[in-house]
Amino acid sequence: MAKAKFKPGDLVELKSGGPVMTVEQESYQDDKWECTWFAGDKHQHNTFAGVALKLAENE
Repeated sequence: MAKAKFKPGDLVELKSGGPVMTVEQESYQDDKWECTWFAGDKHQHNTFAGVALKLAENE
């Protein structure tokens, strides 16, 4: 079994750019990651393919 790319609590971002998100959990599908973030005061949540994500760089 392959090692997971991310773990819950990791900070990630889309390779194409966008907000820093927190990984909540790996989805039931392989290499799909449920992430959460805030856009202003609005809480956002979505699932992304692992190939589209990278660990966020420390600022």
